[in-house]
Amino acid sequence: MASDGDQEARGDEGAMGDNVQQVERVQEAVNTWGFPLSELYHLALTFYKGTSTAGTVNILQSRQSSFSSRCPCWSLPPPFCLLSTLTFSPCALLLPGKSEKEGKAFHLTYDSRLSLMALSKQASAGPYQPETGSDVGYLDVLGSDRRREWAALGEMGKQEAVLKFVEKLAEVCTTFGPYIASHRIERDERERRRREEAERMRREAEEAERRQREEDERKRIEEQQNKLQEEERMRQEQQKQQIMLALNAQTATQFQQYAAQQFPGNPGQQQLLIRQLQEQHYLQYIQQLYQMQIAQQAAALKQQEGEPTEPGSDAQTQDDTSADRSTVSAGEDVLDNGHEESRPCLAAPSMWTRPQIRDFKEKVRQDAESVITVGRGEVVTVRVPTHDEGSYLFWEFATDHYDVGFGVCFEWSEGQAGPPNVHLSESSEEEEDEVEAEPPDEVERNGDVTTDGGAGAVGGGGGGEQSAKALVQEVVPVYRRDCHVEVYAGSHQYPGRGVYLLKFDNSYSLWRSKTVYYRVYYTR
Repeated sequence: MASDGDQEARGDEGAMGDNVQQVERVQEAVNTWGFPLSELYHLALTFYKGTSTAGTVNILQSRQSSFSSRCPCWSLPPPFCLLSTLTFSPCALLLPGKSEKEGKAFHLTYDSRLSLMALSKQASAGPYQPETGSDVGYLDVLGSDRRREWAALGEMGKQEAVLKFVEKLAEVCTTFGPYIASHRIERDERERRRREEAERMRREAEEAERRQREEDERKRIEEQQNKLQEEERMRQEQQKQQIMLALNAQTATQFQQYAAQQFPGNPGQQQLLIRQLQEQHYLQYIQQLYQMQIAQQAAALKQQEGEPTEPGSDAQTQDDTSADRSTVSAGEDVLDNGHEESRPCLAAPSMWTRPQIRDFKEKVRQDAESVITVGRGEVVTVRVPTHDEGSYLFWEFATDHYDVGFGVCFEWSEGQAGPPNVHLSESSEEEEDEVEAEPPDEVERNGDVTTDGGAGAVGGGGGGEQSAKALVQEVVPVYRRDCHVEVYAGSHQYPGRGVYLLKFDNSYSLWRSKTVYYRVYYTR
């Protein structure tokens, strides 16, 4: 029993040694050829099928010479030759029977072919099994030789058969090595291209991901900016609504009365005109704020630079005569008793424009007293006393072809209101500066000022003497107005009893006179 155990142990050790050697041979073949064993065997089979030489006809011819001496039937003509009745069992490694395989780079011997065929069968099907194999005919020479060669391999393993097949093919065929090398180069090239393609796809994916992140970031920033802009727009809109509500509350009565004056008995047109006036009033208010901010910034800049500021001066643009004379400023138009703090507080005026200048001038032209001419270098003042039955004064004016300066002042007076007529006085700036010494010369142009819609007429005194200490306050500063393009209109709430001074200033023009179409009226 001990000897049998020793023998089994020695057998196991021998088998293990054989396995180690076989593994080393497999690894050596893989390192030598550069392919795994299964892929190497597949390439060897492909190479063997594509490079088999001479063909079956050559083999049969070589075998015929050996059999012709023993069997006279080999020399018979084809119809009577037994060779024509031979059938061969199909085999993947049968030599091609086509003449185009002739002329290859090498020719295998018959024994080499039989050895390669047997090794391929051993590698694919294992050891030969007579009971499972097909019968071979007596005259099937090739079949008998293959079966004998296959059976001679015994119990050789499939992996060992593959190794021997590759080694045998490399031994008998010198072009097998370059064939495998070319496939290895082609495989490496495919692998390189695959890696390059994978790298390219990876870079493209990273680039697409980066672009997507940038696009998401851009959209996020854009959405945030849009949100901020929308919030700012809503804030500005809310602020605009608040300002308009405050302004509309101040001018609601004036605009309603003005709209009723313009479109009597037409509520739709009145509401439309009121909305237009309110929008224009808001725009003018914002423009005035903007101008005030610019003036304050300019004054602050001059103060920082150490230059003295000149309050109350406002340079105007030149006329076509290149004359450059300043309009009357707020301080120059106000005549008071020297006590600035004693002036009453005046309500803010309302100013607006409307485009119907042609209709306005046609309507005003019917009353000759409402059309005046302001000479070159002159300032014409229209004195409009307050009316006992009125609470607001309205004015409208327009010119032909050229602009004109316009402003409004209020002269406090305790005198009684006179008959409904308007007095005009033509004076220069020098005459206005002497208003405290004596009243200016007055040129009376008597005539009733008609009003639409029964709003009433402007009444005034008959041009009585003005007190030397009369208090005059500015309501609207004198600025040049583009009244040749649009009709300029405005209103002001009576601060008390007195006289409104409507000034049409053409002092800056040295060559042109201006024709002014105006209308004034009061409302309750």
